[in-house]
Amino acid sequence: MSLKVKFAGLECVSPIWTASGTFGYAKEFDSYLDLKTLGAVVTKGISPKPRGGNPLPRICETASGMINSIGLENVGVEGFRQKKLPFLRQSGTQVIVNFFGETVDEYVACGAALDEMDGVSALEMNVSCPNVKKGGVEFGTEPSVLRDLVKACRAQIKKPLIVKLTPNTTDIVAIARAAMEGGADGLSIINTISAMAIDARRRKPRIATVFGGLSGPAIKPVALRMCYQVHRALPDAPISGIGGIQTGEDVVEFLLAGATTVQVGTQSFVEPSAAERITRELVEFMRQEKIEDVRELVGALAV
Repeated sequence: MSLKVKFAGLECVSPIWTASGTFGYAKEFDSYLDLKTLGAVVTKGISPKPRGGNPLPRICETASGMINSIGLENVGVEGFRQKKLPFLRQSGTQVIVNFFGETVDEYVACGAALDEMDGVSALEMNVSCPNVKKGGVEFGTEPSVLRDLVKACRAQIKKPLIVKLTPNTTDIVAIARAAMEGGADGLSIINTISAMAIDARRRKPRIATVFGGLSGPAIKPVALRMCYQVHRALPDAPISGIGGIQTGEDVVEFLLAGATTVQVGTQSFVEPSAAERITRELVEFMRQEKIEDVRELVGALAV
């Protein structure tokens, strides 16, 4: 049975990746699983300069998921180059670097700097960041704004460019189309859903910033729906599905909905070796269903 897939020019040994913000810089998980068995690792989001993140508390558990408001804490471009990339270069898997900025110029500069680094296979743009010049609207919620941002980055980036879409929009297809029109090579669907949690006895939010991003099994039905909608509207756009993946059958569901790869996220917090187990379960599903090539599942939903 073959698990090999191609995604936006990348040759992956498996459709199973690990999601940005849930797998550190990969070294943290090296003792828990064999990184070479992964299709790719997606790093924490990198910004032009280091960020300390938001005040505590910034993570809380919810029904079937968790809310986080880490604040995109990271080591910055130079810190990544010097301290994190050397390990990633010899990890034996594809290295996709998530990146972001607070302005268009910061996005471009950050993406261009990462693009030049040996050992970086592709870049994933986090567009769930506020555009201050547009009144605080997220870059990823306004099609015209997103199209221009991707276009500006595309002009400076030679490696595969993947755009990670926010679900906090009324029309995910319009956002996806804008990203592809701007020059994206692929799409990650979805980022976290804006949410909050309240401590009833203390009468206070459970997250210091009040709002955070909901992830985990609770968002899986939304993620599946959005993957399916985008695949149906843009069948040639490579999709990496994200949202509540816990089992091999979860992977299959995303592939049937149109994803070519998936990203394991929140499950890695409670089970550091989750991606390896999920891979075994995917293989077992294929054996039971007599599927020789995992690519047979992509977009094969019968409607």
